[in-house]
Amino acid sequence: MAHRDEVELSAGTIEYEDTGGEGPVAVLLHGVAMDGSLWREVVAGLRPGVRCIVPTLPLGGHRRPMRPDADLSVLGVARLVAEFLERLDLTDVTLAMNDWGGAQALVADGRDERIGRLVITSCEAFENFPPGLPGKNLHTSARLPGGLRTAFTLLKLRPLRRLPMTWGWMTKRPVPPELMDAWFRPLWTSPEIRRDLRKYVLGVPPAAELLRWAERLRAFDRPALVAWASEDRVMPPEHGLRLAALLPQGRHVEIPDSYTLIPVDQPHRLASLMRTFMLEGGAAV
Repeated sequence: MAHRDEVELSAGTIEYEDTGGEGPVAVLLHGVAMDGSLWREVVAGLRPGVRCIVPTLPLGGHRRPMRPDADLSVLGVARLVAEFLERLDLTDVTLAMNDWGGAQALVADGRDERIGRLVITSCEAFENFPPGLPGKNLHTSARLPGGLRTAFTLLKLRPLRRLPMTWGWMTKRPVPPELMDAWFRPLWTSPEIRRDLRKYVLGVPPAAELLRWAERLRAFDRPALVAWASEDRVMPPEHGLRLAALLPQGRHVEIPDSYTLIPVDQPHRLASLMRTFMLEGGAAV
């Protein structure tokens, strides 16, 4: 049973869940307008044997607004992840990401000393920030006065969640409505949370910087697993192959019958891959 906790970082209070235990540590990172519950079935599949720590990043699904002056650009949030690892005194962690690709910035920024392994599942990469049709729609909304409030208020209408420009291309299997309601509620109710998300969405650097982040993965000389959804319509499958080729110890695995949110569409397959990767010292998967 995971226990809930929080930690005060430079940008504000970050909430997280920690299953505890003595095994190797996996830190699991989610994307925009969701929270750590994205990983709930993967966490169940990793236990026992793996200690799972799942922070809720300030990407719109968080319940505690960050400080008004917080840097919540892509790089700013990546630095918060590094600060989170430091404050919890975590070392040799397996850092896993889905949808959010900002951990690539963490490596490029030289703040990866506490990371022993990377697990990169379908996520933002190269110039694909914000990603695909849903990302472009979100970026347009963030630039308009009141745009995020309007966009997410419309998502109270559950049929609209399955449109390609919203969440229809994120999962093949619909996210349980009550779970998605919990993800969106902070954006429905809090102008400060919408402010935080706007900072992130509009805080994407130029394409040249994004490509530099990807190139810096060549310096990550530890085991890395790249698990990509073969049917992804938001994160191009060729990006998974390119990332694995950049990583000196990268291995690429294709996940069939899944869109971007592999922890929703194929949680048991992903948990099995991660258990083998972590508990057998990065052995072939």
